[in-house]
Amino acid sequence: MSGTELSPGTTSRSALLPALELACPRCAARRRANATHCAECGLRLPDVRGTVPSLRRWWVRRFGWYPGDWFWLPLLALVLAVAATVAAVVVAGKQGHRHAAALVATSPAAAASPVPATPADGHLTWPAGRTGWTIVIGSYPQPTGAAAARGTAARAARRRLPQVGLLDSSRFASLHPGYIVVFSGIFGSNAGARAALGRVRHAGFGGAYPGLIAP
Repeated sequence: MSGTELSPGTTSRSALLPALELACPRCAARRRANATHCAECGLRLPDVRGTVPSLRRWWVRRFGWYPGDWFWLPLLALVLAVAATVAAVVVAGKQGHRHAAALVATSPAAAASPVPATPADGHLTWPAGRTGWTIVIGSYPQPTGAAAARGTAARAARRRLPQVGLLDSSRFASLHPGYIVVFSGIFGSNAGARAALGRVRHAGFGGAYPGLIAP
């Protein structure tokens, strides 16, 4: 079976785990046993043994969706930054430096954010020159659909979907020109986008689907 995809509103663990580990993230062809490369497109397949795959399975069983393997490295960096900040504040307090906490809060380690912040109105801009996958919530013809696109983005942001934004399809070679696209999430692979698709559909956007965004 290839092209495994969750149906609208589905967050089934039994459907999601095979979609993550038994299919190629590029072409969705079924992964053969012990294969290291996709038999259809030749892509090197992600590991199914080791720390990251174990964390992947734990996350899916616990939450019913998955942000993608890219998630663990930024999360680790954020945890280390927070730990470093807390340690610095404790040391500063013991030494009696009243301004140490403010200095730590503005340090590069504490200020760094692994994921772009999402504006409250859902008007996130796709990073310049970035090729990646996202979840397309809706497409609206220009210029008549501008108001509807903004309304959909605002609704998605209110429902706490991550990284909601708008983009002009005419600026991306992978998209059909002439549309305003409402998207959610910036992923490094098709598998990462598919893992988060259930959450978007569960939020009320049953027509959402993964899409490649390439300049």
